[in-house]
Amino acid sequence: MASASGNALPGASVYVKGHQDRFAVADTKGNYSLKCFEGDVLVFSYIGYKVYEVTVTTTTTLNITLQEDQKNINDVVVVAYGQQKKQSMVSSITTVNPKEIKGPTSNLTTMLAGRISGLVSYQRSGEPGADNASFFIRGITSFGSGKLDPLILIDGMESTSTELARLQPDDIAGFSVLKDAAAASLYGARGANGVILVTTKTGKSGVTKMNVRFENSMSSNTRNIALADNISYMQLANEAAITRDRLAPLPYSQNKIDHTKAGDNPYLYPSNDWLGTLIKKHTNNQRLNINLSGGGQKAQYYVGATMNQDNGILKTQSGNNFNNNIKLRSYEIRSNVNLKLTSTTEAIIRTTGDFDDYNGPVGGGAAIFQSALNANPVQFPAIFPASDLPNVKHPLFGNASRGVNGEVYNNPYASMVSGFQQYSTSTLNVQLEIKQDLNFIIPGLSARVMAYTKRYSRFDLSRQYNPFFYAANPTVKDPDQYTLSLLNEKTATEYLNYTPGNKLVNTTTYMEAAVNYNRTFNKVHNISGLLIGIRRNYLNGNADDLQRSLPFRNQGVSGRFTYGYDNRYLLEGNFGYNGSERFAKNNRYGFFPSIGVAWNAGNEKFLEGMTYVISQLKFRATYGLVGNDQIGKPEDRFFYLSNVSLNDNNFASYFGENYGYSKPGVSVSRYPNNDITWEKSQKTNIGVDLGLWNALTVTVDAYKERRSSILMSRAYIPSTMGLTAPISANVGVAEGRGVDVSMDYNKKFTNTWLQMRGTFTYAASKLLVNEEPQYPDNMQYLSRVGYSLGQVYGLVAERLFVDEEDVKNSPRQNFGEVKGGDIKYRDMNGDGQITKLDMVNGLGYPTTPEIIYGFGFSFGYQNFDISTFFQGSARSSFFIDPASISPFVMDGANQHGLLNVIAQDHWSEDNRNLYSFWPRLGTTQSSNNNQPSNWWMRNGAFLRMKSAEIGYNIGEKGMRRYHIAGLRIYANGTNLFLISAFKLWDPEQGGNALGYPVQRVFNLGVNVSL
Repeated sequence: MASASGNALPGASVYVKGHQDRFAVADTKGNYSLKCFEGDVLVFSYIGYKVYEVTVTTTTTLNITLQEDQKNINDVVVVAYGQQKKQSMVSSITTVNPKEIKGPTSNLTTMLAGRISGLVSYQRSGEPGADNASFFIRGITSFGSGKLDPLILIDGMESTSTELARLQPDDIAGFSVLKDAAAASLYGARGANGVILVTTKTGKSGVTKMNVRFENSMSSNTRNIALADNISYMQLANEAAITRDRLAPLPYSQNKIDHTKAGDNPYLYPSNDWLGTLIKKHTNNQRLNINLSGGGQKAQYYVGATMNQDNGILKTQSGNNFNNNIKLRSYEIRSNVNLKLTSTTEAIIRTTGDFDDYNGPVGGGAAIFQSALNANPVQFPAIFPASDLPNVKHPLFGNASRGVNGEVYNNPYASMVSGFQQYSTSTLNVQLEIKQDLNFIIPGLSARVMAYTKRYSRFDLSRQYNPFFYAANPTVKDPDQYTLSLLNEKTATEYLNYTPGNKLVNTTTYMEAAVNYNRTFNKVHNISGLLIGIRRNYLNGNADDLQRSLPFRNQGVSGRFTYGYDNRYLLEGNFGYNGSERFAKNNRYGFFPSIGVAWNAGNEKFLEGMTYVISQLKFRATYGLVGNDQIGKPEDRFFYLSNVSLNDNNFASYFGENYGYSKPGVSVSRYPNNDITWEKSQKTNIGVDLGLWNALTVTVDAYKERRSSILMSRAYIPSTMGLTAPISANVGVAEGRGVDVSMDYNKKFTNTWLQMRGTFTYAASKLLVNEEPQYPDNMQYLSRVGYSLGQVYGLVAERLFVDEEDVKNSPRQNFGEVKGGDIKYRDMNGDGQITKLDMVNGLGYPTTPEIIYGFGFSFGYQNFDISTFFQGSARSSFFIDPASISPFVMDGANQHGLLNVIAQDHWSEDNRNLYSFWPRLGTTQSSNNNQPSNWWMRNGAFLRMKSAEIGYNIGEKGMRRYHIAGLRIYANGTNLFLISAFKLWDPEQGGNALGYPVQRVFNLGVNVSL
């Protein structure tokens, strides 16, 4: 038995129709042998291929070619500890074709949003090395300091989000998201937040195939913050000074303003565009992936290698002999080797290495963008010409004195180019898996053992010199000329110092052993079972305390049982029995069962005549319990043990004649609690799978989750108990509910094909039990109960005060100075004053989106294809941080700049708009206006063209003479345009306004198959 391309199909099956006990399985060469009689009908089948029937004649040899079933090509789904056919699935699992998550990026996580129903994802930063998207399966239904994101397993190895980010779609064979209890309960204590399962490609018997992909892209910021012009900066700085104090001196004279406006000597009258000085318009990045696969009957291999280089958009100083711009080089090597040890035994060796080398500015790229707004644009130039002091070899950075002690301002350009920081990470995974077919003992029985070790290391360092700062002084003879004076002679250096950073080393070892059973009786009764035991050990090589230095261990046993009758009625039961070292013996092990049923109505006889319309119809329901032991803070690892320090200087005793002697005292930072246990999640899921006209598939899942035993600090322990450490208990309860929808349309015509896909995820949460007082009826607004977990707590802003008279006639606001033009808050409890007791819960929507959706299409005509995908987010709010954008405020060595929106829309004596964007100006932080409130709340909804691509494919016929099997040339891009009511910055960044922006990418690529 072979495929249309001539490759053998080991494991393909054949049986005599009507006599299913008479069967055979193809060996590694595709050969089979079966005793049958003339007139028998043989049924040949293989996963992902069409069933083929043939009637036996007098011939004794039948060579069978099976055709791929495009309709069911994705029928095999990666599930917990194995695979299942989609048709027999009961649980809620979303799969995605790896081609769907390809894009011009070296970070896979940035391509997930909107493409997978049930996955809530967003990206807050575009900085290379810090651009991982955050993602949660069906939102967030827990709170506190524990784990909220899903468990990630790549080829069965527990992985971090960064390891997932570095994974290349070229190397992915399957990508599944496990959402309900039936899908995740086998993972027991680790499955409460859902599971992401990824399998990588393996080799196939045949000649060596090679695939090469190279891309070169140009990236730029999707949206930059707009700063006001520098004349407005000075004029409004003068206004800010006198609007709150009529006698305050003006910081900028009219003479300085006039000279700056006229464009006179820019070193005496500087006018900096800090964003333009620090940030380039765009940068270029490169990506290369090479993979080879092939093998013979006894061994198959898949080897992949990837190199990505992501550059930042920061400018550099030409005189430096080092690079301060961001450059992240990431490498990945992957090798999957399958060895056929015997006719029934297979060994799989998987080896993966991930390596990152980072170079960038000291403090990171986000700090550079922050410094652009935190610098005075007219106080000093960024740098003076080297010709001003021709005998000096160092850069002549500008600055100004800000105090009598020789203190100077922060020059953001000097800070950016005066040094660099580096880090390197290495992750090595080695895995061995052995599979044993036990058909010779019991038909349908098999076993496997898998073990792996993972080694991780990281170090970082920084090198920096102290810049020489100069001030320009007008000459007496010609006030338009200047001389330079050195401001920091004693502290400036011309050499790079060395500052070591953190060094991390850890190792993980893991083993699992499983027994599988899968057999069909009388053609209609399908029974399968799985029993698996696992053990995991994690060791931190440079822990800073005793608790963290001890091995972290988990172990457990899990099982699954499935029964299917005639592929119509399906039953599945799962359990996980897991142990965690974190809890006392009475709570150390947890049992997490689940059950699910499904009805394949599309296989019923009453719909046989409707298959051309209703090609699939299945109803599913599941219920179960999963857990989470990754709760609390890392330092509170063993809840059942007290943590006592015998050498705490904060509790020292002093004695002696002059109290000159002391001895450390005893302190308790944690009391033992044997009752702390797992966080538990009860999950209910109801779903329907519908297929229409053999082209359209629709999957809808509705779910409800109740998360209980959430760890919280007890807030109301009487002080008379004399406790010196907080007490925690499993008292919190929350719930989540929502709907996942995915739709796919696939249609082929003579020379064209069309694919359309859409997803919709709605995931809402609610806090049910909280550690809080019993508030009276008139103060229920203080309670968090009943609100979403991500909603913000703050004051209700009504408007801005009209004038001083309005302030006097309103409830007293106890947050510092209040004048006309400042924010007026609502007195919620009616006590005649505004205090913290007037803060309400439930402002706006949660900060994590409740709705994520996406839709797109792919269309092909002959060798051309075009595709596009839109991704949107809704029902989320974010809050502007007024303290970080308050103009003219001195913050240490920084003096804040002025956003253009503040310059254009602020309250003033001449413009008493009670709903201006910015309240009354000032030169210091306004405690009243900086209070958390809905005044700073904004709608985080947006719709963006996430990706678009156009490509041309040249098949083997056109490239045969060049020994090329296929060639694809394409152009694509990501984050191409954005629709949002919020215009100041990219709303996906949320309140992270001053961080490194999300990137827009234009890319050219070529893919060659040999």
